Amino acid sequence: MLYPVLRRRTHLPYLLELFASLVARTLYRVRTSGSENIPSTGGVLIIANHISYVDVIVLQLACQRPIRFVGHQGLRRNAFFNWCFEISGSIPISAEQPRSGMKAAVAALKAGEVVCVCPEGHISRTGQLMEIQRGFEVMARQAEVPVVAVAIDGLWGSVFSFAGNKYLWKSPRLMPTPVFIAFGAATPAAKVSVEWARRELLDLGRAAFDERPVLKRHLGRECLRGLAKHPWRVQAVDRTVGRRALTCGQLYAAAAVLSRRIRATVPERRVGIVLPPGAGAFIANLAVIAAGKVPVNLNFTSARAGLEASLKLGGIVTVISADLVRTKLPAFPWPERTLDLKAELEACGGKRAMLPWILAAWVLPNQTCADLLGLPTRGDREEAGLLFTSGSSGEPKGVVLTHRNILANCAQISSLSILPETCSLLGCLPIFHSFGFTVTLWYPVLRGCQVVTVPSPLDTRKIIDAIREEKATVLIGAPTFVRPILKKALPGELRTLDLVVTGAEKLPDDLARGFMETFHLDIMQGYGLTETTPASCICQPHPPVVVSTNEPQLGRLPGAVGRMMPGMTARIVDPETLTETGMVLFRGANVFEGYLHDEEKTHAAFRDGWFITGDLGRFDSHGFLYIEGRLTRFSKIGGEMVPHGTVENKLIELFDLDQSAGYVVVVVGVPDASKGEALVLLTTLDLTSDQVREKLLGAGLPGLWVPKLIQRVERIPVLGTGKLDLKGCRELAAQAARATAKA
Repeated sequence: MLYPVLRRRTHLPYLLELFASLVARTLYRVRTSGSENIPSTGGVLIIANHISYVDVIVLQLACQRPIRFVGHQGLRRNAFFNWCFEISGSIPISAEQPRSGMKAAVAALKAGEVVCVCPEGHISRTGQLMEIQRGFEVMARQAEVPVVAVAIDGLWGSVFSFAGNKYLWKSPRLMPTPVFIAFGAATPAAKVSVEWARRELLDLGRAAFDERPVLKRHLGRECLRGLAKHPWRVQAVDRTVGRRALTCGQLYAAAAVLSRRIRATVPERRVGIVLPPGAGAFIANLAVIAAGKVPVNLNFTSARAGLEASLKLGGIVTVISADLVRTKLPAFPWPERTLDLKAELEACGGKRAMLPWILAAWVLPNQTCADLLGLPTRGDREEAGLLFTSGSSGEPKGVVLTHRNILANCAQISSLSILPETCSLLGCLPIFHSFGFTVTLWYPVLRGCQVVTVPSPLDTRKIIDAIREEKATVLIGAPTFVRPILKKALPGELRTLDLVVTGAEKLPDDLARGFMETFHLDIMQGYGLTETTPASCICQPHPPVVVSTNEPQLGRLPGAVGRMMPGMTARIVDPETLTETGMVLFRGANVFEGYLHDEEKTHAAFRDGWFITGDLGRFDSHGFLYIEGRLTRFSKIGGEMVPHGTVENKLIELFDLDQSAGYVVVVVGVPDASKGEALVLLTTLDLTSDQVREKLLGAGLPGLWVPKLIQRVERIPVLGTGKLDLKGCRELAAQAARATAKA
């Protein structure tokens, strides 16, 4: 609730307080939870995240007791902020001489006041939780008062935040901004720590983010509204055959016409789509969801048996594709009702039928354009998309993504300021890949940024030409797909790129160095899973220092995959004992709720509401996540956990191996009667056991880490998404182990 401000509760003069509260209540709609956790009497220390210059105002609106705020001494160099300090009774503190400020804060706490400090020390210019300083611990313990953590959500993106890499100078929001403030439980001073503070602020931030009204909306309605807002803007440039530019109005019209036909002729809830990235994929997905159906983009690079299982599991009877795609995929188990997208659009009346819809997009309000298709306003936890996992470590599973999941992840990505509406995004990832599904399909439509599509991530020359000719500014892909660009592109051909983001697999150091040396571009590493829609962490450039009171902040660190997205929280636990050691668990609005028709696997994927990623990792003091490996990529040999990735990296280093053409060494575990498991090295090179043993032991690795068997293969299995095909690798290793045992 929003408490009325009609009496003097703060240290401001009454009339100034009344004016500030009226302005704040006009600009913001503040809701809270847990505000009763603030003790009604006595001293209490509040710690809060800091994402804008108006945090203190909305926080005071949500608290019934007056708050003394602790602020950065450097702000007093500015005349306006100096006046604010004086008039509000704020307590200044500096990093150079913190003692006097802390002494004043402790005195206020002992006097029974409520004191608020932002433990990050300054406003976040990344939109994420920064490094936590220990000063709040000292204050609480010296004053012997409880600590209440508070998370503020909704102010990032406002004119008073640093969203878009600038303060103030951006378009204000026309409607009041919904803000949610989550208060934690009062915790005794003896039990607080930096680790406690980070955990509390992330958990409360997730709870506050979950209250965003946009998460309850309908994805299809939001997309069509986004297209109708700017019907003249070029949304997609399709370079499948030649060049074809589609405006938002054209996409809206095509989706509207086709959706009506799908609604009338397709009785099933889910509709399969087999199309490469391009205009066709945009139209088909938009039309299916606008028809009230669920789009299911099928992985046409999978084996036939897996595809047949996917079609059966999803209850998919109708598939939308193109005749050219069917010709190129003769092994695909095409259902009897396979529709040609072009023929379906022509059957609807073609361009003539689209004209009234284009006109509607130009002259009607965007809400009305969505109403014309009868789309509901609420989607929330209803199914909005179905993806099948790659099967890299097992059989494919149906990942059900809801409207809430996709809208949340798009909002999280938008908050990072790395993909603004002014960017031009190169879309080459397949739509059946979760990154392609969310980041290069739904996100651009919702955010308004342009997409340049190339049908295959393997067509390196087409990608390079598209970047050069369309002046693309952002490239997204797996390292496997990005590496050939480093080999084939000339520096001038990528001069328009501002950002390169990779995910799906670990970013090799040599690839990062090569891009920096050749193109002067830092590759931003990200991390996610199909089950997290997918983005969970993404590194971003260091935010610029634009005013004298700014301090340098980190957006990335070598080897890290980024900080947690806003609205997400995490735990690092042991895979067996669930104590603080190594398994990464996630929670957030972008985390899926379960696998399709598989309660057993769904139950196994969660522990007390936390999603088990299956990856091992750690956080540093700055909040950056480092992924050390996948649990399935460890072997327990003689009671010791042996990381496959570490052995592989050491072999690449010791033998000076070139991975520019793809994987050359992969370590796999197979059952072993004497020690539980044994390591098998799959390699495309002529390496002997003696060579490998000598190198690894000479480098100081334990004997248990030396592969027991070396098997030469023609190629290392890789999935269509660019990931290592762990299932295929295990089958090759098992075959090699059986052959050796038989011999």
